[in-house]
Amino acid sequence: MQSKFEVADVLRKIGSKIENYGLNTWQLRTLSTIKKCRTAELGGHIDACDGCGNLTMSYNSCRNRHCPKCQGNKREDWIQARSTELLPVPYFHVVFTLPDSVNSLAIYQPKIVYDTLFEATWETLKTFGKAKEMQMGMIAVLHTWGQQLSLHPHLHCIVPGGGVNKNGLWQNSRTDGKFLFPVKALSKVFRAKFCEKLKKKNPIGYEQIRQELWQKPWVVFAKKPFGSPKSVVEYLGRYTHKIAISNHRIKNIDEQNVTFTYKDYRVAGVKKQMTLTHQEFIRRFALHILPKRFVKIRYYGFLSSTWKRQKLKVLQEKLNVKVLEKAERKPFLPKCPSCKTGNLHRIAVFDQRGPPAWYLGSSQNTIACKS
Repeated sequence: MQSKFEVADVLRKIGSKIENYGLNTWQLRTLSTIKKCRTAELGGHIDACDGCGNLTMSYNSCRNRHCPKCQGNKREDWIQARSTELLPVPYFHVVFTLPDSVNSLAIYQPKIVYDTLFEATWETLKTFGKAKEMQMGMIAVLHTWGQQLSLHPHLHCIVPGGGVNKNGLWQNSRTDGKFLFPVKALSKVFRAKFCEKLKKKNPIGYEQIRQELWQKPWVVFAKKPFGSPKSVVEYLGRYTHKIAISNHRIKNIDEQNVTFTYKDYRVAGVKKQMTLTHQEFIRRFALHILPKRFVKIRYYGFLSSTWKRQKLKVLQEKLNVKVLEKAERKPFLPKCPSCKTGNLHRIAVFDQRGPPAWYLGSSQNTIACKS
């Protein structure tokens, strides 16, 4: 169901004033792309229904990973790919969060901060795995936002509850499979790893926030294991292609302000509303535009691409898993908005100059799709 209000609507209201907001060129470029999504500026295509013959014109999507309208198909593809890699073992959802004292550095040097977050998280888990003489695995997804669009960098990680021992056999981290590692111990090692790496990469930046980094305890949160391996990827699929705010959360846009909903986790996740000026809303949204070519989903250990290519099928066979081949992706055929039963097939494409003359002059319901 299409949202009444969109991030793109805010950008259109702001117009050229956005150039005075202090955003960098990559952020401006990304926001410009989002504004053009599914408009005439990106061109479009004409589809014909194989049932009633109705012609439908649609504008192209921008496919930008920060766009609220372009994430659905990517998420489904990711879930399908991961479902062939599951093991019959307990999986845990573990969240590694950076303290807000890092935010000032993350605004100006996001790549250093976020790369260090990934590295420190994996080295923390790897350290605990080594203590039990096993190779761990991890899928990590970076999120940088809180519910109010503030900066809140954290990693959502899916971690199998064990690893591969020196004999290539599976070994649970605990015999009951109900526990990964002590979260307080994880937190202490995580902080030490992050600070050590940040100090090497950016000694000046580290020294400016060093005292704050060590004042408060850091947070690592681990949920109980999932009910089944299949539910793992479906659950993580909620996180992989999320962006800072969905269009459905935007409830009103007027000439000065944007009103959106958020969950207040300080009071049991009660849903509330917040109103920000156009400038402040876009400033906060732009905080979560990742650096160019930055990889936000990463795979480690026996879940890394190299390990999976060489050894995953062998491990699955040892665990008596029926190895599934990746299903061939079928072309997506949307339903006809006119008859609701026929499928739409693309018969023409056009650029920003607009649809072809034959379409503009047709009755748009007499040309059947050629099979």
